[in-house]
Amino acid sequence: MHRRFLPRTVVVLGLVSFFNDIASEMITPVLPLFLTATLGAGPAVVGLIEGVAEATASLLKLGAGRWVDRHGRHKALVL
Repeated sequence: MHRRFLPRTVVVLGLVSFFNDIASEMITPVLPLFLTATLGAGPAVVGLIEGVAEATASLLKLGAGRWVDRHGRHKALVL
């Protein structure tokens, strides 16, 4: 009898996370080129946009962690 090592939900969420990371990593080197070449943005604007994006991600992670600590874990929610 064939036995699965991981539940299907874990495999699906792992694949979704993997492809999300790939998409994020693909845009990272291209975004500054697009901002400077196409939109004519300077280095300060590129740095500001990157900084705001990273700060927003960090704050959301802190908020989500605090929420989970207070309310406990629930079923997985994928947005």
